[in-house]
Amino acid sequence: MASYALLILPAFNRVYGESAIRLTQGELEVFNRAVLGGRATGLRETRIGGVPYVTFEADRLGETDVRFLSNLSSMYALFEREGELLRPIEVRPLDVFPSDLITILKYAGKTNEHFTRLLLNVTALSAARPADMLERKLSVLDPMCGRGTTLNQALMYGYDATGIDLDGKDFDAYSAFLRTWLKNHRLKHAAETAPVRRERALVGRRFHVEIGRSKERYKAGEVDRITMISADTLRSRELLRARSFDLLVTDAPYGVQHGTRGGGGLARSPLGLLRQAVPLWRELVRPGGAIGISFNTYVAKRDELADVLAGSGLEVLDDAAYRAFEHRVDQAIVRDILVARVPGDAARR
Repeated sequence: MASYALLILPAFNRVYGESAIRLTQGELEVFNRAVLGGRATGLRETRIGGVPYVTFEADRLGETDVRFLSNLSSMYALFEREGELLRPIEVRPLDVFPSDLITILKYAGKTNEHFTRLLLNVTALSAARPADMLERKLSVLDPMCGRGTTLNQALMYGYDATGIDLDGKDFDAYSAFLRTWLKNHRLKHAAETAPVRRERALVGRRFHVEIGRSKERYKAGEVDRITMISADTLRSRELLRARSFDLLVTDAPYGVQHGTRGGGGLARSPLGLLRQAVPLWRELVRPGGAIGISFNTYVAKRDELADVLAGSGLEVLDDAAYRAFEHRVDQAIVRDILVARVPGDAARR
């Protein structure tokens, strides 16, 4: 039995940093169940040299184990403990593009990028085939994508991603950012913005990009795809093919920076919107795929959201491992996540 220590990435957000150890323990437990076979035991916070680490014991980690753990959202470094010494283990995260794809864009209300990575990780590991996180290009949908933090994180992993958002300003901001970022990094790509029409009526705009990680891969047609649609998420089923996504990952409106619109104007609680949207979203995710939603507990109760997901025929994952992610964002937001799986076996494409 070997002993391991995770050094937590320094957080620029002080409030999120205060929760980072506990959130990492919860995320590590999901990894443990999904892909480590429950071999990691004794997960805890340990101070080594006055610095907090997350430590655990396990049979010696293999190459694939390390590849999975390399993607932990707040991990800075991984060590094997040998007595009083720490031996560094080379990590191999999925990241295929420079990190400023995630970090450079700043705006009011942006979700912490470490949390976005955590939510994507936990959702991917909750699918019927968690090993697909490493083994193939997944297709990710964010049906309320804002300015694209989830899309960028999916792209970092080499996944294809699609986002929908009603706010035209967010659409313009994201398309301008990604075009500029791709040009600055001299990545071969093709980008197009086009109107979206249904029955001759304009219902939105579509921004589509195909990106080559190298000139050679681009010429060979090996590209990563990002699509963002400026439209109402309640039209998602009209705009996208059924069963075309492996994962759905989104932030429900927190009721502070963003509310939801209904017949009575702007509402703080997202539950009304979600009751309409979740049945549509479910049809877009393949059998065996997973849905992960973050929410503000001040405006949506966990049990109420679980009822919405279960009422659409989803298998809600709600045991202790999935109840470890509640944390304070600010005085108006206590954030949590809820994950559910689409029944059925995941079919390989």
